[in-house]
Amino acid sequence: MGFFQDALVRLNRAVMSYAGDADFMHAAVSAAANVIVADGDTDEEEIEAALVSMRANPILQKSYDTLTLEKALFEALARAELRAGRLENSQHVAAIADRPLEQRQHVFLIAADVADKGGVTESEHRVLDELARALDVDKAMLLG
Repeated sequence: MGFFQDALVRLNRAVMSYAGDADFMHAAVSAAANVIVADGDTDEEEIEAALVSMRANPILQKSYDTLTLEKALFEALARAELRAGRLENSQHVAAIADRPLEQRQHVFLIAADVADKGGVTESEHRVLDELARALDVDKAMLLG
């Protein structure tokens, strides 16, 4: 087996090992939801940005259909309407803190894609700061 084929097989195994990874999916939708509600307005463009960004992620794309991701996102949004729900969403994000850096960065970038719609507000920056701390990622580098 050639180097390229071997690398492809390893990548496929890695993706498949996370297929159906509910913790990763909950972290992604929870991070997005907390950003969506940060400015007090649940914007359709931000919801669509979250779904597009999640569908672009190889783990989520292989594991979940759009309807499942949408349902999970709306559940996270419903939670995010209350302080206790935003805390629960933050706990879902923190649950993947021991994952590889690439996965933590993907969750942060999904949330950042949401914040980019309409320009990043001060309240969205605060949520992104909290997410970056919880995920132990470099916000400035990822947004740069």
